[in-house]
Amino acid sequence: MKNLRFLNALVMLFIGIMVSSTACAQDAKQKASPPATASGKVGDATIIINYSSPSVKGRTIWGELVPYGKVWRAGANEATTVTTDRDVMVEGQRLPAGTYSFYAIPGEDEWTVIFNKTAKQWGTQYDEKQDVLRVTAKPRQADTMNERLVYDVKNEGIVLRWENLEVPVMVQAAK
Repeated sequence: MKNLRFLNALVMLFIGIMVSSTACAQDAKQKASPPATASGKVGDATIIINYSSPSVKGRTIWGELVPYGKVWRAGANEATTVTTDRDVMVEGQRLPAGTYSFYAIPGEDEWTVIFNKTAKQWGTQYDEKQDVLRVTAKPRQADTMNERLVYDVKNEGIVLRWENLEVPVMVQAAK
């Protein structure tokens, strides 16, 4: 009887180890491009960016992994979203308060930055007919290499940084 209890306990321990190791393996797999959030104030407006943050992993990002001239989901997995609680001016154009999916068309010298009204979607389900606003921004060399995609919200607006590039998008409080 004692041997049977011991054997049952051993089997239960083994099953527990297997289940937890499988869960850990799935967790590690899900974190290849972990979710991230950037938030801050631009004037009186609070801006929140939710995105998945992929890594460079030794790859050439711009022009290869992310091709020039094609719509990019500006992150990984689900579409990156930008939420503003007040109307703002993005590169001089009005963006009403709300939550938008955020896409870009990278170029070597200029980017098209897109705010799309379908916020909750997989990143590759982009529909141009749902665009609320398109503006242009100038990419520039980053001061440091960024292994992971990072967004910042600053007084001047939004900055996307990844690899050796950063893309500032001017945002101001709407009047």
